[in-house]
Amino acid sequence: MAPLFDWGAKESHRGTPVVVKMENPNWSMVELEGPSEDDFLISETPGSTRDKGRGKNAKQLTWVLLLKAHRAAGCLTSIAPALAGLGAAVRRRLTSGRTDTDTDIDNEISGGREKENPTVKSRFYSCIKVFLWLSLILLGFEVAAYFKGWHFGAAHLQLQYLWATSLGVKGIFEWVYSRWVLFRVEYLAPPLQFLANVCTVLFLIQSLDRLVLCVGCFWIRFKKIKPVPKEGALDLESGEKGFFPMVLVQIPMCNEREVYQQSIGAVCNLDWPKSKLLIQVLDDSDDPTTHLLIKEEVEKWQQEGANIVYRHRVIRDGYKAGNLKSAMNCSYVKDYEFVAIFDADFQPTPDFLKRTVPHFKDNEELGLVQARWSFVNKDENLLTRLQNINLSFHFEVEQQVNSVFINFFGFNGTAGVWRIKALEDAGGWLERTTVEDMDIAVRAHLHGWKFIFLNDVECQCELPESYEAYRKQQHRWHSGPMQLFRLCLPDIIRAKISVWKKFNLIFLFFLLRKLILPFYSFTLFCIILPMTMFVPEAELPEWVVCYIPATMSFLNILPAPKSFPFIVPYLLFENTMSVTKFNAMISGLFQLGSAYEWVVTKKSGRSSEGDLVALLEKEPKHQRGVSVPNLAEMKEEIRQQEKKASKKKHNRMYTKELALAFLLLTASARSLLSAQGIHFYFLLFQGVSFLLVGLDLIGEQVG
Repeated sequence: MAPLFDWGAKESHRGTPVVVKMENPNWSMVELEGPSEDDFLISETPGSTRDKGRGKNAKQLTWVLLLKAHRAAGCLTSIAPALAGLGAAVRRRLTSGRTDTDTDIDNEISGGREKENPTVKSRFYSCIKVFLWLSLILLGFEVAAYFKGWHFGAAHLQLQYLWATSLGVKGIFEWVYSRWVLFRVEYLAPPLQFLANVCTVLFLIQSLDRLVLCVGCFWIRFKKIKPVPKEGALDLESGEKGFFPMVLVQIPMCNEREVYQQSIGAVCNLDWPKSKLLIQVLDDSDDPTTHLLIKEEVEKWQQEGANIVYRHRVIRDGYKAGNLKSAMNCSYVKDYEFVAIFDADFQPTPDFLKRTVPHFKDNEELGLVQARWSFVNKDENLLTRLQNINLSFHFEVEQQVNSVFINFFGFNGTAGVWRIKALEDAGGWLERTTVEDMDIAVRAHLHGWKFIFLNDVECQCELPESYEAYRKQQHRWHSGPMQLFRLCLPDIIRAKISVWKKFNLIFLFFLLRKLILPFYSFTLFCIILPMTMFVPEAELPEWVVCYIPATMSFLNILPAPKSFPFIVPYLLFENTMSVTKFNAMISGLFQLGSAYEWVVTKKSGRSSEGDLVALLEKEPKHQRGVSVPNLAEMKEEIRQQEKKASKKKHNRMYTKELALAFLLLTASARSLLSAQGIHFYFLLFQGVSFLLVGLDLIGEQVG
């Protein structure tokens, strides 16, 4: 679209006036947008011999200064309300007085297992508190030493050491400080530097892995590599010829009243012969109202001719794995060749099966076809934007590269189609971990089955909008793989697969991406870096603190280029989440109580009502099975229950994140004394990031 006004000529040193040209004189109302600073630069007329860089006249300088002042005033006026809102949110958090150490009545612990010992649970937090108090004491010492004229530059370290070991120390403070310098040089600096070097090596290995994955993704794009089904597998035009095997569709859910309608409606609209499609709604809900609502929804679609059945378990043994295992034990499952799985918030497009199932034709070694996720609420808040960056890299880079080059990746638990024979050959669904999807994928891979990832087939779903829900989800996603690694390691070693596949599973799939990544992220940037501020004899170079993390963040954000403005918040937030991931990794590796937690991720269901209305408008025949008064009554009942539940909801303060925030901010204050620029800025912004997350000021605001 052409601009409304064209600053066709710029005022030059000859005094040529600014020309304003209106492109559309018929518009009755226009918004005049002033010139930019560049429009007031001096431009030479054709044939002029004057230097282009000669000064501006007084009028032009005045305009430039006014523009800068206007922009500065606009920034200042926007900062004030933002700070006021931030202060109000902080006051609400502090007055609520609720932290993540309080009893959480919403947590669901695995049946028959005891909750985690409070002593074990608080041990990690206690260590951080020790570091915090120690850092505050050391900061006091360093500030006092600084004002006494004892400088902390790198050139003075040797002199400082010689001074500390001299015999002419006078005064109690001088003696204590000299003993501290001697102690850190002799005993603290060597092991700290060694640990820093080890974590740096792990960091470089993991960064190299990311770089190789990105190169592989670039090669796939450059060569336009794409999985293609066999010729004649499906005639998408007529839909009469092609490959139409018997397909079972499963929708496992538990107390997910916000999204059950849209998921059931989307699956019932799949474009597949009804005689060759059966839909199982696997309901584990223990809420009577939700149970009745889901059952009634299934009955409505049955009246419309959908081949759909409802299964409800009273006892939720094994959670999702137990639910799927129970459904696969039905006698009629033997009549079906493939099974598609969709979680309750997933909405497949009508052509989903036509774009996935044909890949199985004449490919007897193929066990799984996985589709990519897309998100209906990726722009809802900062938290969902950052999740979108992470998951875009996961699907487009990690899953796609592993699919193309080694035919293996971790099953995502939903939006995938399995060959039932592959599931049975791998031993079926097991309830031994909280990542049953990864478990079945590893066992199927050990039995020789291949996987395909389709980057161009998307299935819409929902991202967690609150930090509490996201935190619980990430805990399960990072503790489960460590549980699985302990259980699968003997099987991987004994498996009759190539050495390369064993190396990929043990080192790349489990150790590097599931254990080393959260370990070095937390240890290097949240513990070692602030400690080097108080033990300057051990140091981390600038390229470890700034340049490589910035490069890796840039690579991670490439699959979601529209999120480029969030590259700095993304880097800081990933380091902040390393606390949760590290804690989860330790829980899973050492089989602590929290490793068995399974909390259903909270769904907002923002689009569920709109999707239902659109479905009713698009398919008038479905109105015959929907009673309007009954639908209104159900909605009113849901609103009343949500209103009661909202009174109990609070944003919480997270003690681990807050403790680390103060530790990092204290270390940033110490870095000022030694004038370490990049280290100071990193510690400052990372500390602020921990503070905002610790006060739950990211994501959905509850109260």
